[in-house]
Amino acid sequence: MHTTLIDLALDYDVASPAHFLFNIEAAFHDSQRVVEERLTVTPSVKVRHFSDERNGNRFIRLDAPKGRLSVNYHATVEINPVQVPLHLDESPVTQVPDEVLRYLLPSRYCESDTLSRAAQQLFGRLPPGLSRVRAVEQWIHDSIYYMPGFSNSTTTAQEVFVQRAGVCRDFAHLGITLCRALNIPARLVVGYVHFDEPPEDFHAVFEAWLDGRWMLFDATRMAPIERLVRIGTGRDAKDVAFATIFGGVQMLRKELALDEADWSAAKAPLQAAVV
Repeated sequence: MHTTLIDLALDYDVASPAHFLFNIEAAFHDSQRVVEERLTVTPSVKVRHFSDERNGNRFIRLDAPKGRLSVNYHATVEINPVQVPLHLDESPVTQVPDEVLRYLLPSRYCESDTLSRAAQQLFGRLPPGLSRVRAVEQWIHDSIYYMPGFSNSTTTAQEVFVQRAGVCRDFAHLGITLCRALNIPARLVVGYVHFDEPPEDFHAVFEAWLDGRWMLFDATRMAPIERLVRIGTGRDAKDVAFATIFGGVQMLRKELALDEADWSAAKAPLQAAVV
């Protein structure tokens, strides 16, 4: 077991009253346990919480008045890594569960239909299963250059495939797209993880459905994937943005500090507070 201590600070300049939707709290998921957490919003406003029961995503909604808005999230999360099998099979489309089928379809940032031919040329002749997804992951790692600032919030997997550069969400979107083009359900996972080279930031990876289970993959190889604290799971970045804002707002600060440590002692049950 491991623990991650999370300290996130977000500051905004709100030009006129605006509505915020945040996805920053650690998800309720089988792979992790939220030991304690605290959310502080300044100025004090009414905060509404709701969750996506399908994926364990947790959301925060609030109305912010004109002026400065500060949101701080602190949490301690216990992570329980799952041992990865040496082999997992792909599921025929006819055996994909109803709730998983949506992750086979093209989505806003993952144009699996237009990259189908490329995926078949690159990976179609490889043995199906875990090794083929590993090959997709390795190809992205070797072929796409990690370049902060090269892409933007509207960059799609097809554009990344052509331009051969991007950041973690672009690597993940391309992995999702190539898997779906091979009839392997895949989805985006965003979370917190410690990077050896700062600055810390949100991290995006992809997850593929193999042998009736979801398996995580990270083509960036920037951090141990078993230490990822999951925040959001969805079809692509449209579903799991850390902040969706309705109104005239400018971000002033985004600071994230993470501290990881081995975790063996039993801890107290979840405690949550909203200030």
